[in-house]
Amino acid sequence: MMKKLFVLIVGLFLLAGFVRAEDEIEENIGTVENDLGASRDASRTDHEAVEREEEAIKIDGLNTAQVKELREKAEKFVFQTEVNRMMKLIINSLYRNKEIYLRELISNASDALDKIRLLSLTDKSVLDTNIELAIRIKADKENKVLHIMDSGIGMTKQDLVNNLGTIAKSGTAEFLGKMQEVTNTQDMNDMIGQFGVGFYSAYLVANVVVVTTKHNDDKQYIWESDSSNYSIVEDPRGDTLKRGTTVSLHLKEEASDFLEPDTIKTLVKKYSQFINFPIYLWNSKVIQVDAKEVEEDKPMKEDLEKDDVADKDEEGEDDAKVEEDADEKKLKKVDKTVWDWELLNDSKPIWTLKPNDVDEKEYVEFYKTLTKDSQEPLAKTHFVAEGEVTFKSVLFIPKVQPNDSFNRYGTKSDNIKLYVRRVFITDKFTDMMPNYLSFIRGIVDSDDLPLNVSRENLQQHKLIKVIKKKLIRKVLDMIKKIPKEDYQKFWKEYSTNIKLGIIEDPQNRARLSKMLQFHSSTQKEMTSLPEYVSRMKPNQQHIYYIAGSSEDEVKKSPFVERLDKKGYEVLYLTEAVDEYAISALPEFDGKKFQNVAKEGFTLDEGEQAKERMEQLKTTFEPLIKWLSDILKDYISKAQVSERLTDSPCALVASMFGWTGNMERLAISNAHQKTDDPQKSYYMNQKKTLEINPRHPLIRELLRRVEIDSSDQTAKDIALMMFRTATLRSGYMLRETASFADSVEQLMRKSLGISLDEVPEEEEMQEEELTSETDKVSDVDVEDKKDDDEEGEEQHDEL
Repeated sequence: MMKKLFVLIVGLFLLAGFVRAEDEIEENIGTVENDLGASRDASRTDHEAVEREEEAIKIDGLNTAQVKELREKAEKFVFQTEVNRMMKLIINSLYRNKEIYLRELISNASDALDKIRLLSLTDKSVLDTNIELAIRIKADKENKVLHIMDSGIGMTKQDLVNNLGTIAKSGTAEFLGKMQEVTNTQDMNDMIGQFGVGFYSAYLVANVVVVTTKHNDDKQYIWESDSSNYSIVEDPRGDTLKRGTTVSLHLKEEASDFLEPDTIKTLVKKYSQFINFPIYLWNSKVIQVDAKEVEEDKPMKEDLEKDDVADKDEEGEDDAKVEEDADEKKLKKVDKTVWDWELLNDSKPIWTLKPNDVDEKEYVEFYKTLTKDSQEPLAKTHFVAEGEVTFKSVLFIPKVQPNDSFNRYGTKSDNIKLYVRRVFITDKFTDMMPNYLSFIRGIVDSDDLPLNVSRENLQQHKLIKVIKKKLIRKVLDMIKKIPKEDYQKFWKEYSTNIKLGIIEDPQNRARLSKMLQFHSSTQKEMTSLPEYVSRMKPNQQHIYYIAGSSEDEVKKSPFVERLDKKGYEVLYLTEAVDEYAISALPEFDGKKFQNVAKEGFTLDEGEQAKERMEQLKTTFEPLIKWLSDILKDYISKAQVSERLTDSPCALVASMFGWTGNMERLAISNAHQKTDDPQKSYYMNQKKTLEINPRHPLIRELLRRVEIDSSDQTAKDIALMMFRTATLRSGYMLRETASFADSVEQLMRKSLGISLDEVPEEEEMQEEELTSETDKVSDVDVEDKKDDDEEGEEQHDEL
C-alpha cells in the first residue's frame, strides 16, 4: 500500500514539472528576436553606433529625427590647424584639473554681458530684446548635459566662425610654445586664461559642445563640434533665446560629477564668486508645507489604491480610519521638494560701500576672492578720493610676494582692476601703479572716466595720471600705518621694492626714505633713518654707512675701525640695491650721507686734532711721495688716513668712483655688454692709498725709505701692502699669479728657504723606464722595416 502511494506522489510531481516547462516555452516564444546579434552591444554595426550617438545628442524642443535632419542641413567647417594642435594640448595636458572649464565659460559669459551693458550705456535699445543680465547654469542629469546660459551680446554667424573656429595668430603660436615649456599643471591652468582660449577647455569634460546663440543683428544659430570639426546651422526653433548664448556640454562618463549641484556651487565660489553679474543654478530644495497640500498633489494611482482599501471588511475599515485620523493630528507639516533658480554669487562689490559698513572678515573674503590667495592680506586701505577726479578704491598688500615678481619687473600686471561705474574696463594698465608698487592688489572704480574710448586712449587720459598720483600717496600712507610688529614682515618681503622706489620716484623720495630699514654697528635690531638721526652725536654732520656682501664682511672692514672706536654709528648696507638707493638720496633731515669707503671722510674733533693730523702729514711726507712714485701704475695718490686704527693701509675710491662692493656687483651682472665703455672707465679708475701713521709696518717703511729710497725690500713690502689693501678694501686683484708668487717668497724667507731653491725633479719608476725602452725598440724596428722597403723599391727600379 505504501509502495503504491509513493509511486503516485512521484507521478504527480513529474506531471507538474512537465506542465510548468511547457508554460515557460510558450512564454519564451514571444521574446525571440529576429536579429540575435543586435541584442549584443559588442557586435552592433557602426551604423547603429552612429544612430545611438545621434539619439544621445539632444537639443531642447527637437526630437531625434529633427536633430538628424538639422545635421544634414548644417554647414560643415574644419578647425584651423593651430586650433587642433592647441585643443589636443589642452585635452591631453590638463587631465588632472578639469574643473577650470567652468571658470573659463563663466568668464566668457561675463565678458558677453559686459559688452552688451557697455553698449547699453550709449544705446539703451540694445536691451529691449531681453532686459535681464544674468548667467544661469542648469544640469540635465538624465541626458548628462550641462547648460551655461547668458543673456549677453550673443554671436552672429560670422562671430561663430571667427571666435570659435579660429584664433588670433598673435596669441596662438605663443600659447602653443608656452604650453610645451611648462612643467606643472597649475602653470598650464594659468595659460588657459592668459591667452584667451578658455572656451576650448570645455573639451576637458565634454565629448560634444553645442552652442546656441542669438545676436541682435542676426538670426539664432546652433554651433556644434566634437573637437575635430564643427558645423553651423540656423535654429529651426526660431528666436527662443531673445538674446545671448547657451553653451551645452555633453559630458564624458568620468565627468558626471560636474552635474552635481554641490560641485557646481563649489567651483563657482572658488573661481567666479566676484563676477559682476548674478549667477543662478537650477536647483532643488526641501521646504515644509501643510500635509493637505501634499495630499492634493498625489497622483490618481493613490486614489485607486484607496478604492481598493474601501472594499475591505467593515471592521478593518473602521480601524484604518481611526489610525488615519490619529496621523493627521500628528503630521501637520511635511517635506516637499521644489525647484527654483538659486543665486550663487551674492557677495557685493565692497568698494561701493562705506568703510565703516564693512567688517574685517568681509575684507579678507573679498581679498581672497579677488587674488585667489589663500592667506590674509598684510594691510589694506579703503577710501574715496575726491577732487579733480572722484573714485573709490580698495587696495591690499599681500603677505608674500611671488617668487618671480622681479623677473616680470616693469611688464604689464593685472593686479589693479579698473572699473567705470561698476563696469569692468581693464586690468592691463602699465601706468596705473609704478613698477616698484606692482605688488599692490586691488580695485579702482571711477564715475568720471569716459567709456566710449579705446583702452589705449584711456591709458593716455589725463585723469588716469591723477588717479595714479593719488593711489601712490594712499599706498605709502597704508605702509606707514603698518604696526611695528607687522612692519618687519613687510620689510622682509618688499624691502627691495621700496629701495627701487627711491631710485625711480624722485617725487616721493622723501616719503620712501622714512620707510628704509638697515642694520647698524650699535643696534641689534634693524633701524630706520629717523631713529639713526635721533641718536647722532652733537657735532656729527654726516650719516655714515658702508656697503658689502654680508654683515660680517662690513663689520671687519678697515673703513669702520676708527668710527667704531670713537662710538659713531655706521649703517650696514648688505643688499645688492642698497648702495644704489642711498646714492640717489642726497640727504635726510638735513644730514648728508657719507660712504666711509670713499674720499671726503673727515671727523670734526676740534682744533687740537687738526694740528696733530697736520704734524703727521709733515712727518710722513717722504713716505707719501715715495709710495706715490713706486706705485704710480696702481694708485692715483697716497695720503695719511683719518679712518684707520688697526690696518696698515686701505684703498679708497674717489668721490664719484666705484667702491669694492659696486665693482663686485658690476662684474656679477649677467646682462652686461661684452665691452661696456662705462664699466671699463670705472673699473680702470685708480684709487687712493691711505696709510695708517700709527701702524708699526708703516713706521718701519718710513725709516727704511729715509735711509735708502732704493731699498728693494721696502719696494717689495710696499707692493705687498698695496695688494693686501686691495683685497681688504673689497676690490678684486687684477694679477693674482704675481700676488701668489709674492706670498710664496715671503713664506720662503720666513722659513729660511733659499729663493733660488727649485722643486726636486720627479724620479722615473722602473715600469716607466721599461716602457720607454720598449718604445725605443719599437721605433728601431719600424725604421728597419722602412729601410728594407726602400731597398726593395730600388731593386725593382733596376
